[in-house]
Amino acid sequence: MKSIALLALDAASARGVTYADARVVAIRNRSLSTKNGRVGHASESESLGIGVRVIADGAWGFAAAADLSRTAVEAGAARAVEIARASARVKREDVRLAAEPAAVAEWTTPYKIDPFTTSVEQNIDLLLKVDAEMSGVAGVTLSETGMNFQREESWFLSSEGADIHQTKYSTGGGYTAYAFAGSEIQKRSYPNSFGGQWQNRGYEQIEEMKLVENARRVAEESVALHRAEQCPEGAYTIILDGSQLGLQIHESIGHPIELDRVLGMEANFAGTSFLTLEKLGHLRYGSEIVNVVADARQEHGPGLGTFAYDDEGVAAQSTPIITNGRFTGYLSSRETAHAIGATRSGGTLRAEGWNRLPMIRMTNISILPGEKPLSLEQLIAATDDGIYMETNKSWSIDDKRYNFQFGCEIAWEIRRGKRVRMLKNPSYSGITTEFWNSMDAICSREEWTLWGTPNCGKGQPQQVVGTGHGASPARFRNIRVGSAYRGS
Repeated sequence: MKSIALLALDAASARGVTYADARVVAIRNRSLSTKNGRVGHASESESLGIGVRVIADGAWGFAAAADLSRTAVEAGAARAVEIARASARVKREDVRLAAEPAAVAEWTTPYKIDPFTTSVEQNIDLLLKVDAEMSGVAGVTLSETGMNFQREESWFLSSEGADIHQTKYSTGGGYTAYAFAGSEIQKRSYPNSFGGQWQNRGYEQIEEMKLVENARRVAEESVALHRAEQCPEGAYTIILDGSQLGLQIHESIGHPIELDRVLGMEANFAGTSFLTLEKLGHLRYGSEIVNVVADARQEHGPGLGTFAYDDEGVAAQSTPIITNGRFTGYLSSRETAHAIGATRSGGTLRAEGWNRLPMIRMTNISILPGEKPLSLEQLIAATDDGIYMETNKSWSIDDKRYNFQFGCEIAWEIRRGKRVRMLKNPSYSGITTEFWNSMDAICSREEWTLWGTPNCGKGQPQQVVGTGHGASPARFRNIRVGSAYRGS
């Protein structure tokens, strides 16, 4: 594979480019599901190809090929140069790349069990056991499970001398129980909604989630929600569980800090950002206890945004995004670093596969846990009155990431420091900076989980990549609650 990448670099260099890189990427994916006691789908796929980026006449060009023959690879490199020279005729300014040492490295996701050494039959058997547990609960009308594995091996070489070979594994799984009654649908998911929990690990991720052990409880909660009271409307103190807080981070912090969105370079799929450049270092994003980092390093955890090098050969880093409530950092690339006065990229350029141009993407955007010991139950006990919400059900946010509304699957009313009753159809809304400034407590490291979001979409054509979000349960004061599911 290295020799194929070198062919592309040689072909591009012979045409007078000032920079070139080549990524050969091989992806293997397994996707399995069940539905009401039957196999929903079972598929395994493989993909292999090369993507070539070049700078010629001060502009970018990109081309990709699934055919790795010498003729096709050299033709693809030539095509990338043609596109760059055509783009240069309408450029506003020359592309400027921040300096980066040329790395030579090998890296593989740490794992205990290669998920592809497990059989499809073994995987389906586990999912059917979970399905049976949920379906056995009276009142459950639909049970769905899923499991996914991916292995991505990439070879990155550049005209500057980078030579990086990485192999990344990701594993995910989860399930949902639905209960239909009258005109209402209630659902409960585990360990999280929209695909469950995903991390860059091996099959041990599946074994540790205790899928079968939690299935009956989850199903029973979906049925019990029909008997629960409707979540009230008004201004309330709320506590969000870690998974919901992870999505809140994704939508109201992760996307607006993407520097290409801020600069107007990428707005096709999800819009721009309210975090204009003059706010860096000045905006009071949240309260003093809000500390958020963008951390792709392995020591941060096995998140879907964890790697050794990004897709332009920049080493994984930790960037302070919000420090004691103040906005302190963006997600940047070699091309955009100069816009914020940085001398180096933040290492966040990633592509969905070999046939997509890398763009700025979230790594692991995580809120740091509280320093003092504080469990979820202690936080609830320290809350006189409020509402505790779990597991995302729906979300909506404007194209600048400022106004939002989120719904959760389940909630509990808190009275005098105790959970007193289950509530259905909980929702809350707000303005990004007002919301984060209302945070007055966050649980400690023992409650912190690095959640995986496998389906983050951006760009046109759309690219879907995985991101990570570490979070502990946290409390927010005077939040608008209700109205999203009024009349349900």
